[in-house]
Amino acid sequence: MPNSPSEPARCPSGEARRVVVRRKGPMLVEGPVEVEMEDGSVVSSDRFQVALCTCRRSRRYPWCDTSHRDRA
Repeated sequence: MPNSPSEPARCPSGEARRVVVRRKGPMLVEGPVEVEMEDGSVVSSDRFQVALCTCRRSRRYPWCDTSHRDRA
């Protein structure tokens, strides 16, 4: 069951992670992050914030390369 809005999700270190969802853009996630792909492989980034592609147009999927701007 998801956490209530008053209870932030905690990563293993105990710190809350922030995820920002935009209607016409990428999902912004505070890093570092590991993303598990459909095939079970894991890609990671140690950046302080990453943009995850939600439109699947990115040539660098799962990372956003702003390809959504061409058609949005």
